[in-house]
Amino acid sequence: MSDPICVTGLGIISAIGNNCRENVTALLNEQTGIAAMRYLNSIHTEFPVGEVALSDNEMKQILNINSEKIIARTTLLGIFAVQEACEQSQIFSAGYKRIGFISGTTVGGMEKSESFYLDFLENNSKNEYIGIHDCGACTEGIADYFGKFSMTTTISTACSSAANAIILGANMLKTGMLDAVIVGGAECLTKFHLNGFNTLMILDKEHCRPFDAHRAGINLGEGAGYLVLEKEKNALSRNAKPICTVSGYGNACDAYHQTASSPDGKGALLAMQKAIEMSGLDYSDIDYINAHGTGTNNNDLSEGTAVSTLFDKIPPISSTKSFTGHTTSAAGGVESVLSILAMKHRFLPANLNFNTHIPELNLIPVQHTVRDVQLNHILKNSFGFGGNNSSIIFSNYTTE
Repeated sequence: MSDPICVTGLGIISAIGNNCRENVTALLNEQTGIAAMRYLNSIHTEFPVGEVALSDNEMKQILNINSEKIIARTTLLGIFAVQEACEQSQIFSAGYKRIGFISGTTVGGMEKSESFYLDFLENNSKNEYIGIHDCGACTEGIADYFGKFSMTTTISTACSSAANAIILGANMLKTGMLDAVIVGGAECLTKFHLNGFNTLMILDKEHCRPFDAHRAGINLGEGAGYLVLEKEKNALSRNAKPICTVSGYGNACDAYHQTASSPDGKGALLAMQKAIEMSGLDYSDIDYINAHGTGTNNNDLSEGTAVSTLFDKIPPISSTKSFTGHTTSAAGGVESVLSILAMKHRFLPANLNFNTHIPELNLIPVQHTVRDVQLNHILKNSFGFGGNNSSIIFSNYTTE
């Protein structure tokens, strides 16, 4: 790649921490954030979830936002993670005129609609929350907090949304449309998608067990994860320190089913193949796969089949959803940040709660944290409803 796309900033908030440092500590110590519901007002308390350990009011206070302001939880989570990423990269002091913001989300401000709906039926003059309902409004809300972006856009492709935001951002840098871009996603928990996944009968009443023969489904989570991307030449000219590069990516839609992955994992296979081909790497160069790994019967078998087909020798693989829960549209952002942090701090994250391998697969995930390992190339998978499959390769930054 003549002018690599570099990551110069990372920001995250999840069930295992409110910043990068806290997330690394939890991963290293195998401390899950999945627990009983605390903030989501649902009758389905039988389902454990991965909630961020801050109320809306606590986040407003930290961010100096008026406590009376109606603002979506998704927006608050996004502001937290974007702020950390931009502070690390110092992107706003770079002198760039064209800084973009691309965010993946689906439920947007729906949790506020759920809270105010009954009031709306009786008093439709209180419509302020209507303006923050849709997912695009949350992206605009995050952008407005900073007031620094020349363009903003939202991607909503279900659970591949944030990964596709990263891909779009990288493409816009390559074509010279932007000088820098903040990419990733944010998503809060809502009754809407809790009830939706429950209707599909893919929620686990215990802690999720990705890639286990006895897996029973998803633990939903919430959070936000963002990356600052810019070309290497520009980053170095302003003395920024590249963390890693986005060396390859691919997207493929198998359109097999509205909510299920194809049994042969063809879409996932194509996405991973495209990413590796773009990177110019050999398959044996991949040091770790951060799997989509939801813990459902369908997803884990489909993804595992694709990985087994693609690799003669499967690299170390794990799903960090056993820590954070499935953050749905934000997953590609949250888990990309976690993957890059694992590369930076030289460890393989554990795939918690694994006990028994899936008989149809020759795949054993990383069962406990492995420390002091060199990770040069990480493959991150994010797969969404409708068969929208995205894979991204992050490569350790070197000056050679």
